[in-house]
Amino acid sequence: MKKPQLFLLHFAGGNCYSFQFMTALLKDFDVIALELPGRGKRMGQELLTDFDAAADDMFAQVKQKLSGATLLLYGHSMGAYLALRIANRLEREGIVPACVVVSGNPGPATTERPKKERYLMEHEAFKAELIKIGGVPEELLANEELFGFFEPILRADFRIAENHGMENEPATSAPLFAMMGSDEEQVEAIGNWERYTTAGFRYEILKGDHFFIHKHPRRIAAILRERYQQARLVQQ
Repeated sequence: MKKPQLFLLHFAGGNCYSFQFMTALLKDFDVIALELPGRGKRMGQELLTDFDAAADDMFAQVKQKLSGATLLLYGHSMGAYLALRIANRLEREGIVPACVVVSGNPGPATTERPKKERYLMEHEAFKAELIKIGGVPEELLANEELFGFFEPILRADFRIAENHGMENEPATSAPLFAMMGSDEEQVEAIGNWERYTTAGFRYEILKGDHFFIHKHPRRIAAILRERYQQARLVQQ
Protein backbone atom coordinates (compact mmCIF):
# COMPACT_ATOMS: atom_id res chain seq x y z
CA MET A 1 0.00 0.00 0.00
CA LYS A 2 1.36 3.40 -0.98
CA LYS A 3 2.03 5.93 1.74
CA PRO A 4 -0.36 8.90 1.69
CA GLN A 5 1.22 11.91 0.04
CA LEU A 6 1.61 15.07 2.10
CA PHE A 7 2.28 18.23 0.09
CA LEU A 8 3.77 21.09 2.13
CA LEU A 9 3.33 24.69 0.95
CA HIS A 10 5.68 27.24 2.50
CA PHE A 11 5.14 30.67 4.00
CA ALA A 12 6.46 33.98 2.61
CA GLY A 13 10.22 33.82 2.36
CA GLY A 14 10.17 30.04 2.76
CA ASN A 15 11.44 27.22 0.58
CA CYS A 16 11.43 23.44 0.36
CA TYR A 17 13.45 23.25 3.58
CA SER A 18 11.00 25.29 5.67
CA PHE A 19 9.31 22.28 7.24
CA GLN A 20 12.43 20.27 8.03
CA PHE A 21 11.84 20.91 11.74
CA MET A 22 9.02 18.37 11.67
CA THR A 23 9.56 16.06 8.69
CA ALA A 24 11.22 13.44 10.92
CA LEU A 25 7.86 13.15 12.67
CA LEU A 26 6.01 12.43 9.41
CA LYS A 27 7.43 9.05 8.46
CA ASP A 28 3.90 7.71 7.84
CA PHE A 29 3.67 10.05 4.84
CA ASP A 30 5.40 10.50 1.53
CA VAL A 31 6.36 14.13 2.22
CA ILE A 32 6.73 16.47 -0.75
CA ALA A 33 7.84 19.99 0.15
CA LEU A 34 6.99 22.39 -2.67
CA GLU A 35 8.71 25.68 -3.35
CA LEU A 36 8.26 28.70 -5.55
CA PRO A 37 11.01 29.88 -7.94
CA GLY A 38 13.86 32.08 -6.79
CA ARG A 39 14.88 30.25 -3.62
CA GLY A 40 16.08 26.88 -2.28
CA LYS A 41 16.63 24.37 -5.08
CA ARG A 42 15.17 26.86 -7.58
CA MET A 43 17.52 29.71 -6.75
CA GLY A 44 18.43 30.49 -10.35
CA GLN A 45 14.82 31.00 -11.46
CA GLU A 46 12.96 34.29 -11.60
CA LEU A 47 10.79 35.24 -8.63
CA LEU A 48 7.02 35.32 -9.08
CA THR A 49 4.93 38.20 -7.74
CA ASP A 50 1.44 37.19 -8.93
CA PHE A 51 -0.78 34.88 -6.88
CA ASP A 52 -2.31 33.09 -9.85
CA ALA A 53 1.12 32.44 -11.34
CA ALA A 54 2.35 31.11 -7.98
CA ALA A 55 -0.69 28.83 -7.71
CA ASP A 56 -0.15 27.59 -11.27
CA ASP A 57 3.48 26.83 -10.48
CA MET A 58 2.70 24.85 -7.33
CA PHE A 59 -0.25 23.06 -8.92
CA ALA A 60 2.05 21.88 -11.71
CA GLN A 61 4.46 20.51 -9.09
CA VAL A 62 1.64 18.64 -7.36
CA LYS A 63 0.36 17.18 -10.63
CA GLN A 64 3.86 15.99 -11.52
CA LYS A 65 4.30 14.23 -8.16
CA LEU A 66 0.88 12.56 -7.80
CA SER A 67 1.29 8.83 -7.15
CA GLY A 68 -2.35 7.82 -7.02
CA ALA A 69 -2.20 7.54 -3.21
CA THR A 70 -4.38 9.49 -0.82
CA LEU A 71 -3.14 13.07 -0.57
CA LEU A 72 -3.21 15.87 1.96
CA LEU A 73 -2.27 19.51 1.54
CA TYR A 74 -0.76 21.60 4.32
CA GLY A 75 0.11 25.27 3.92
CA HIS A 76 1.27 27.87 6.41
CA SER A 77 0.47 31.59 6.02
CA MET A 78 0.86 32.36 2.28
CA GLY A 79 0.87 28.59 1.76
CA ALA A 80 -2.62 28.35 3.25
CA TYR A 81 -4.10 30.40 0.41
CA LEU A 82 -2.21 28.30 -2.11
CA ALA A 83 -3.39 25.05 -0.50
CA LEU A 84 -7.04 26.07 -0.89
CA ARG A 85 -6.55 27.11 -4.51
CA ILE A 86 -4.71 23.87 -5.35
CA ALA A 87 -7.43 21.81 -3.65
CA ASN A 88 -10.00 23.42 -5.92
CA ARG A 89 -7.84 22.93 -8.99
CA LEU A 90 -7.41 19.23 -8.14
CA GLU A 91 -11.12 18.82 -7.57
CA ARG A 92 -11.88 20.11 -11.04
CA GLU A 93 -9.81 17.17 -12.27
CA GLY A 94 -11.67 14.67 -10.11
CA ILE A 95 -9.12 14.50 -7.28
CA VAL A 96 -10.31 15.48 -3.80
CA PRO A 97 -7.65 15.69 -1.06
CA ALA A 98 -8.25 13.72 2.13
CA CYS A 99 -7.86 17.00 3.99
CA VAL A 100 -6.66 20.55 3.54
CA VAL A 101 -4.73 21.77 6.60
CA VAL A 102 -3.98 25.48 6.94
CA SER A 103 -2.16 27.49 9.60
CA GLY A 104 -1.07 31.01 10.44
CA ASN A 105 -3.89 32.53 8.40
CA PRO A 106 -7.53 33.46 9.20
CA GLY A 107 -8.53 32.78 5.59
CA PRO A 108 -9.74 34.87 2.67
CA ALA A 109 -12.54 37.41 3.06
CA THR A 110 -11.91 38.24 6.70
CA THR A 111 -12.82 41.73 7.85
CA GLU A 112 -9.31 43.09 7.72
CA ARG A 113 -7.85 46.43 8.58
CA PRO A 114 -6.61 48.42 5.57
CA LYS A 115 -4.16 46.28 3.64
CA LYS A 116 -0.59 46.94 4.75
CA GLU A 117 1.08 46.30 1.39
CA ARG A 118 4.23 45.33 3.23
CA TYR A 119 5.98 44.60 -0.05
CA LEU A 120 5.97 48.35 -0.76
CA MET A 121 7.38 49.44 2.62
CA GLU A 122 10.70 51.24 2.74
CA HIS A 123 13.67 49.27 3.99
CA GLU A 124 13.60 49.98 7.73
CA ALA A 125 9.81 49.81 8.00
CA PHE A 126 9.90 46.47 6.20
CA LYS A 127 12.47 45.17 8.67
CA ALA A 128 10.36 46.38 11.60
CA GLU A 129 7.35 44.55 10.19
CA LEU A 130 9.36 41.33 9.90
CA ILE A 131 10.46 41.66 13.53
CA LYS A 132 6.83 42.13 14.55
CA ILE A 133 5.72 39.04 12.65
CA GLY A 134 8.60 36.94 13.97
CA GLY A 135 10.24 33.93 12.42
CA VAL A 136 13.15 35.78 10.77
CA PRO A 137 16.50 35.01 12.46
CA GLU A 138 18.09 37.98 14.21
CA GLU A 139 21.42 37.32 12.50
CA LEU A 140 19.73 37.71 9.12
CA LEU A 141 18.18 41.04 10.08
CA ALA A 142 21.47 42.29 11.53
CA ASN A 143 23.55 41.41 8.47
CA GLU A 144 22.75 43.91 5.72
CA GLU A 145 24.42 41.87 2.99
CA LEU A 146 22.56 38.69 3.97
CA PHE A 147 19.28 40.54 4.39
CA GLY A 148 19.79 42.17 1.00
CA PHE A 149 19.84 38.68 -0.50
CA PHE A 150 16.57 37.58 1.13
CA GLU A 151 14.68 40.89 0.95
CA PRO A 152 13.56 40.51 -2.71
CA ILE A 153 12.25 37.00 -1.97
CA LEU A 154 10.27 38.22 1.03
CA ARG A 155 8.86 41.20 -0.85
CA ALA A 156 7.82 39.03 -3.81
CA ASP A 157 6.05 36.58 -1.50
CA PHE A 158 4.30 39.31 0.49
CA ARG A 159 3.03 40.71 -2.80
CA ILE A 160 1.64 37.28 -3.69
CA ALA A 161 0.02 36.83 -0.28
CA GLU A 162 -1.43 40.31 -0.01
CA ASN A 163 -2.95 40.26 -3.48
CA HIS A 164 -4.42 36.76 -3.44
CA GLY A 165 -7.85 37.81 -4.74
CA MET A 166 -9.49 34.76 -3.16
CA GLU A 167 -12.42 36.44 -1.43
CA ASN A 168 -14.86 34.60 -3.71
CA GLU A 169 -12.89 31.35 -3.92
CA PRO A 170 -15.23 28.33 -4.05
CA ALA A 171 -15.40 25.98 -1.08
CA THR A 172 -13.49 22.74 -1.41
CA SER A 173 -15.17 19.34 -1.03
CA ALA A 174 -12.25 18.26 1.16
CA PRO A 175 -12.45 18.54 4.96
CA LEU A 176 -10.52 21.55 6.24
CA PHE A 177 -8.54 21.90 9.47
CA ALA A 178 -7.19 25.31 10.54
CA MET A 179 -4.57 26.23 13.13
CA MET A 180 -3.40 29.59 14.42
CA GLY A 181 -1.12 30.87 17.15
CA SER A 182 -2.80 32.31 20.24
CA ASP A 183 -0.92 35.61 19.85
CA GLU A 184 -1.59 36.12 16.14
CA GLU A 185 -3.54 39.04 14.77
CA GLN A 186 -7.08 37.98 13.83
CA VAL A 187 -6.84 34.65 15.65
CA GLU A 188 -10.45 35.24 16.68
CA ALA A 189 -11.42 35.00 12.98
CA ILE A 190 -10.11 31.46 12.48
CA GLY A 191 -13.69 30.17 12.07
CA ASN A 192 -13.84 32.10 8.79
CA TRP A 193 -12.24 29.07 7.14
CA GLU A 194 -15.45 27.09 7.60
CA ARG A 195 -17.02 28.88 4.65
CA TYR A 196 -14.32 27.41 2.38
CA THR A 197 -15.29 23.74 2.82
CA THR A 198 -18.48 21.83 2.18
CA ALA A 199 -17.12 18.93 4.25
CA GLY A 200 -16.09 18.87 7.92
CA PHE A 201 -14.34 21.83 9.52
CA ARG A 202 -12.31 21.84 12.71
CA TYR A 203 -9.70 24.16 14.16
CA GLU A 204 -7.18 24.39 16.97
CA ILE A 205 -5.38 27.35 18.51
CA LEU A 206 -1.86 26.65 19.73
CA LYS A 207 0.21 28.85 22.00
CA GLY A 208 2.55 31.22 20.20
CA ASP A 209 2.91 33.92 17.55
CA HIS A 210 2.72 33.63 13.77
CA PHE A 211 5.48 31.04 13.75
CA PHE A 212 3.95 28.94 16.53
CA ILE A 213 4.51 25.97 14.24
CA HIS A 214 8.16 25.76 15.31
CA LYS A 215 7.07 25.25 18.93
CA HIS A 216 4.52 22.53 18.19
CA PRO A 217 5.94 20.10 15.60
CA ARG A 218 4.66 17.02 17.43
CA ARG A 219 1.14 18.35 17.75
CA ILE A 220 1.03 19.42 14.10
CA ALA A 221 2.33 16.01 12.99
CA ALA A 222 -0.32 14.38 15.17
CA ILE A 223 -3.05 16.53 13.63
CA LEU A 224 -1.94 15.52 10.13
CA ARG A 225 -2.06 11.84 11.09
CA GLU A 226 -5.45 12.29 12.75
CA ARG A 227 -6.88 13.99 9.67
CA TYR A 228 -5.61 11.17 7.46
CA GLN A 229 -7.04 8.49 9.76
CA GLN A 230 -10.37 10.32 9.87
CA ALA A 231 -10.46 10.43 6.07
CA ARG A 232 -9.80 6.68 5.91
CA LEU A 233 -12.69 5.99 8.30
CA VAL A 234 -15.04 8.09 6.15
CA GLN A 235 -13.97 6.21 3.01
CA GLN A 236 -14.66 2.78 4.55
